[in-house]
Amino acid sequence: MALLEVKNLKKIYTTRFGGNQVQALKNVNFSVEKGEYIAIMGESGSGKTTLLNILASLDKPTSGTVLLSGKNLTTIKEKDISAFRRDNLGFVFQDFNLLDTFSLEDNIFLPLVLSGKTYSEMNDRIRPLAKKLGIEDILKKYPYEVSGGQKQRCAVARALITKPQIVLADEPTGALDSRSTDELLKLFSDIHEDGQTILMVTHSTRAASCASRVLFIKDGEVFHQIYRGDMTDQKMYQKISDTLTVLATGGEPHE
Repeated sequence: MALLEVKNLKKIYTTRFGGNQVQALKNVNFSVEKGEYIAIMGESGSGKTTLLNILASLDKPTSGTVLLSGKNLTTIKEKDISAFRRDNLGFVFQDFNLLDTFSLEDNIFLPLVLSGKTYSEMNDRIRPLAKKLGIEDILKKYPYEVSGGQKQRCAVARALITKPQIVLADEPTGALDSRSTDELLKLFSDIHEDGQTILMVTHSTRAASCASRVLFIKDGEVFHQIYRGDMTDQKMYQKISDTLTVLATGGEPHE
């Protein structure tokens, strides 16, 4: 059984005064196997952010189902959603979403504090993680004292410390310079090799070329997908670029 199954997903927004309806997602179907690294791409307004919000249980679809390890996210009661999200999903955002009044260590600990974990357990979890992510020396610092790349590494640590089933990343390289982007993508590849399932929404061809599969969303539907197979990052980059050109010009992608 797939780790994540998305079936016949539709999302219709009604404008504030009920006059117009906007269909953000039409009929989205795909599945994610445990340990996959998937990038979702598409032009602005294609529906990819709406899709991510539904997968993150931050929004509910108009119809369709999202199954995570067989559990239907669309039927979880409102009072249980926060705990479910915290225990099963890790999040990495473009703007880091770190609290400036907390040290980096406390930012990373936050989801575990909310889960009621003991300090000794939190400490046991953060040490190997901090070493792997190269942030051991900055844990006592505050977000405003470190670089964007270091902030994003701490955000990745916060996402991983709960041992989530899936890490959802929303434009994780969007606020980083090219060097920090390369470092983060290397980090994501290492995490993926350790068996972590990652689903990333991105505009960046460079970022998407590191994934094992790329889904392209157009007009609220899955338009095309590319499987890496034995392709190098460079070949993957070229294939993604070609597909994005086709998306923009309205043609049909080559297999």
